[in-house]
Amino acid sequence: MEPIIKHTGNTGVLPRVNVDTDQIIPKQFLKRVERTGFGQFLFFDWRFLANGKDNPDFELNQSQAKDASILISDHNFGCGSSREHAPWALQDYGFRVIIAPSFADIFYNNCFKNGILPIRLDEEQVYKLMENGKDEVYEVTVDLQNQNITDENGFEASFEIDPYWKEMLLKGWDEISLTLQYEDKIDQYEEKMNV
Repeated sequence: MEPIIKHTGNTGVLPRVNVDTDQIIPKQFLKRVERTGFGQFLFFDWRFLANGKDNPDFELNQSQAKDASILISDHNFGCGSSREHAPWALQDYGFRVIIAPSFADIFYNNCFKNGILPIRLDEEQVYKLMENGKDEVYEVTVDLQNQNITDENGFEASFEIDPYWKEMLLKGWDEISLTLQYEDKIDQYEEKMNV
């Protein structure tokens, strides 16, 4: 995975509560076996009209959200089923960071496992970010090392993160990468056990 140390990016504002995983990536697109290619189906039922054209009313189709790599949403983001395809789709679309007041637990952990940084902020701070990015291009910088978010206009917020997940993201490791850090010990054990 690509490490996240300090990320500056445009924001996409999705001011909706209870965004569930079936809206993030609808079930009809779960037939793929690889982790890539899901971004084109992200928020499919919201992004596209019945005729396949972009829905001009959908927040992430607005010009200010173009090339957004930081998603800002409302309470309980990622609720619903535990499908790991949801973070795959968000990442494949281009999101590296998701900021919300709260997340569904399984989705929250799946983000870390797939190289996305989910950040919980106070509701007031999230709504301030939403307001700033609602009608114009709005960039923020997320500094994982120092655990803070800033913009060019003086906004600043700190966030908490479990030290385990922080290290994994800073180093660009998934759980397999972490296991491989002990490859020499695994080899020694297998040799000793004649495996």
